[in-house]
Amino acid sequence: MALTIYSTTWCGPCKRLKSQLAREGISFDVIDIERDPEAAAFVMSVNNGNQTVPTVVIDTPNGRVVRTNPSAMEVKALLESAA
Repeated sequence: MALTIYSTTWCGPCKRLKSQLAREGISFDVIDIERDPEAAAFVMSVNNGNQTVPTVVIDTPNGRVVRTNPSAMEVKALLESAA
């Protein structure tokens, strides 16, 4: 299972989510949408044309879960239910 956070360097909610997940021992990959045009296009495709971050993607054996601006508790619950 893979957890990816689409983010920017200046995004406060992104920084908060990443630090909370790190404290919980949850590993994740980060993609900066300002440096990756394809990532920015993906984020826009799942957020009604907006570059809203953090956008979180969890790839599971049963499919892909996408959430925009979730709490760390929500991400943790999604990971547990997908395991």
